[in-house]
Amino acid sequence: MQPIRDLAGERRKKGRYPIDRELRYKVLNRDTVVASGMGTTRDMGSGGVAFRTEHKLPPGSFVELSISWPVLLGGSCPMRLVVFGRVVRSCARESVCTVDKYEFRTQSRAPRPVVVVHTDCTLRRWADTIRKESSKAASA
Repeated sequence: MQPIRDLAGERRKKGRYPIDRELRYKVLNRDTVVASGMGTTRDMGSGGVAFRTEHKLPPGSFVELSISWPVLLGGSCPMRLVVFGRVVRSCARESVCTVDKYEFRTQSRAPRPVVVVHTDCTLRRWADTIRKESSKAASA
């Protein structure tokens, strides 16, 4: 698979690879998950993910993406790539976010409905850490 290259002026430092996978997302505002839903990836790389959603996501917001992974663990266990990042741009139904942290998780075999959850500990802890680091850097 070849990385996407924009001949008109590539600004990315890292390559992106076209991949169409199902994803679920959560958007955090302060300490509350304010939106969640489903979508699909368009392309991804170690620095960011471009994806399609039902709604426009607010730029600058913290986001968690749970992306279905195309390879089974041990040949039988479905996996998900969980990405924590910030929405850098969004127009209509397409958004792009950074990849600030990621982890692989095993996935249950039965699909679960997407439910808006008002608190999400992992996403909230990660966002708090980023906010603290940003305020330390600003005051230094």
